[in-house]
Amino acid sequence: MNAPVKSELPEHDPSQVDVDPYSLPLEQIDVANPYLFEADKHWPWFKRLRDEAPVHYCADSVFGPYWSVTRYEDIMTVDTSHQIFSSEPGITIRDQLDDFELPMFIAMDRPKHDEQRRTVSPAVGMEALREFAPIIRERTADVLDNLPVGEEFDWVDRVSIELTTRMLATLFDFPFEERRKLTWWSDMATTIPGVEGMVESEEEWKKEMLGCLQYFIELWNERAKQPPANDFISRLVHGEATRNMEPMEYLGNLLLLIVGGNDTTRSTMSASVLCLDRNPALFAELQQDPSLIPDMVAETIRWQTPLAHMRRRALQDTELGGQTIRKGDKVVMWYVSGNRDERLFADPDRYDFHRDDLRKHLSFGFGIHRCMGNRLAELQLHTLWEEILKRFDRIEVVGEPQRTLSVFVKGYRKLPVILHPKR
Repeated sequence: MNAPVKSELPEHDPSQVDVDPYSLPLEQIDVANPYLFEADKHWPWFKRLRDEAPVHYCADSVFGPYWSVTRYEDIMTVDTSHQIFSSEPGITIRDQLDDFELPMFIAMDRPKHDEQRRTVSPAVGMEALREFAPIIRERTADVLDNLPVGEEFDWVDRVSIELTTRMLATLFDFPFEERRKLTWWSDMATTIPGVEGMVESEEEWKKEMLGCLQYFIELWNERAKQPPANDFISRLVHGEATRNMEPMEYLGNLLLLIVGGNDTTRSTMSASVLCLDRNPALFAELQQDPSLIPDMVAETIRWQTPLAHMRRRALQDTELGGQTIRKGDKVVMWYVSGNRDERLFADPDRYDFHRDDLRKHLSFGFGIHRCMGNRLAELQLHTLWEEILKRFDRIEVVGEPQRTLSVFVKGYRKLPVILHPKR
């Protein structure tokens, strides 16, 4: 999650979504085009790389030269070889702006990464989950019970965003009535200035981010006067490894926690509705046997892959997949491709929660940077579907989903649905 680069989209050609990737020389393949992801047409591009150039060098892109790692096993090698592949200075293909760097622990190596992560991780640990479970169920029931039945509405806004934002407000002990600020800042953190309508320039983007920082500085000052608690801000304030952070490092970690707790869960909540509407036989099975919900959740997380990639930097010359990667090279692990690797997942484009390898997906990452909120995300999705099955015979998708314009956050902007109540 790095600061956006203003030139990202103007230099990308939207017409590329209609290009046959097999018509291009391999050296001209550049999969890091947000238009491909928005149109959901990136799949054949990654399949060609998996089959013909699983460790592929793109010499010329908006983001500079980079390696694409597209097969499952190679991604696992990179993700777990921390002594060879560094997370610094950032974990997305976009470079940070030189005058607006945002350090965050996911983009740090040991030991600082471990120290900062250890400070905040108890906020989403097993003890916290036991406390959250009844709160999540109560809020899920409240949101579902207040939806319009029999008329079209946007599932993304009314359910996915609302539920994840309520959870975020709890994790930060954030003023509940102002919780949609968290949604705004999450979307702002990954938006593209001048394209998506949120801001028109990098300067406006910086202003919005500094406004976020100022708001959270006030919360920091409040928590500093209070005894330690188990919310993210209090843990940062009182943690030995984080209490003396510089303001931009505080902002970087805030945005990491906001985006990590928002975009990923919200994308999967929307994807689950889409997948089960497109696979009515599986939905019927789920209705007959709700014990299948954990399997459905795992398969949805694999099929959707809410974060398309993570980036590393080679610390030394190394070989991967028969290719020589030089010290300093940018290496991109395409989780979205690894989760569709035919070498591990049979018929990988098919949505099927009867797979034997359900929990081998890459969506949470592996190694020291594995998503620390993965159990909370699964709990939220599990609870949502338990409550859906109590109330509705069908969630009918009545239009094409609008997908995010991003090569990092792989999600949905809108999903029009109609609810059919349980008979």
